[in-house]
Order: sequence, then C-alpha cells, then structure tokens
Amino acid sequence: MTVWDRPEPPTRPVPLDRERIVAAAVALADEGGLEAVSVRKVAARLDAGPMRLYRFVSSKEELFDLMVNEVQAEIVPKGQPEDWRETLRLLAQRTRRAALRHEWLADLLGGRPAMGPNGLAVAEATLAAFDGLVEVDTAMRAVETVSAYYIGAIRREIANLRAERATGLSKDDWQRASGPHLTRMLATGDFPALARMVHEGTHVDAETSFATGLEWILDAVSAKIGPSPSA
Repeated sequence: MTVWDRPEPPTRPVPLDRERIVAAAVALADEGGLEAVSVRKVAARLDAGPMRLYRFVSSKEELFDLMVNEVQAEIVPKGQPEDWRETLRLLAQRTRRAALRHEWLADLLGGRPAMGPNGLAVAEATLAAFDGLVEVDTAMRAVETVSAYYIGAIRREIANLRAERATGLSKDDWQRASGPHLTRMLATGDFPALARMVHEGTHVDAETSFATGLEWILDAVSAKIGPSPSA
C-alpha cells in the first residue's frame, strides 16, 4: 500500500496530520536542503515524537514523495493551454520557477514518475495536449525529450547557485579569479574552439539561456511531429 492509499491515523492526542508534516518537511528542506530532512527532524520541528510520525509516513522516501507532490501543486497548469507546444513550455517554465523557490526539488527531478495527485495532474494536463494529434508513443517521446532538457538545465542552474553560496564568489567573481589560468591555457593554442567561445561568444543570464534552449528543443519536436494546430 502506497502513502497515497494508506489512510491517516487518528490525530489525538496532539493535532497532527500529513499536511502539517509535509509543510514542516518542505520548510526544513527550503532552509537546509534534503540533508536537513528526516522523520526525526520533522518530528522535532512539530514538537512530536518520531514514532507518531512513522504512523503517517513509513520512511524518508515517502516523506520526499509527499514533499514533491506538495511542490507540484505550483507546477500544475491553471487551465489547459491552447496547444502542446505552449503546454510543454509552461511545464518547463513552472518547473524551473518551483525549483528556484525550492532548490532541493532539483535533486528529486527525473527518475520514476511522481505518483501523487499533483504529479498525476501534471502528467494528465501534459499528455492531454496531444490528444487527437499523434499516437500515444509519439506524445510520450516528445514529453521525455523536452523534460530531459529542462531537468538538466535546472540542475545546472541550481548547481551554479549552490557553488556561489559555497565559495562566496558570484559568477563574475569566479570568472575573474579563473581568468589568469584560462588566459594562459588559451595562449597555448591547444584550445582554439574554446578561445573563440570565450572571446567572441555572447554570454547571457540563466533565464535567457534556459528560454533559448527550450525553444530550440520545442522546434526540434515540432519538426518531428508537425507544428501545433495554432501555429
């Protein structure tokens, strides 16, 4: 029986339910990452005994599932977008925004599908955009292709944010600190393509990079399955 099927135990003697447990777990993760979350730490946050929490969640993995489901409420589209391309664009954008609010989400993206009600709602809204346009397998490959892009891009962006905090160096600070070494290496002539990128490339912010890459991926999917009806 999954955590979604298991009924909640009685709330007495101290008021306690999964909603409060998940809210506390999300708050801990927002403050200190997934390593800050455990059943015992959540129990301490709620001033409850750990064994009481184990009546609601049987493991830390179940707790993570509930946390992901909670945040996916921020990703579920409000209404059905007009076509598959806009649906996938919004899914990517809303996932990125959720991950920037809750950085730990980046560590749990990908892998097995989320089976909570909000995760299923996201999947339903996404696949429904392809109804009557392509066969199911084609729709699944389209969704997998786009999600592979935005999950990777989100993880890279979060990794950079974490590196800034860990080192105390912004992107510009890090580039200035690394500049002398990179200049010496490029001067050897062994890295001509890299040198052109450094000296001639246009360096954009994370949001612009994400949006540009997303449109390229959507263009590629469109070339494979045909444009959306509204295009």
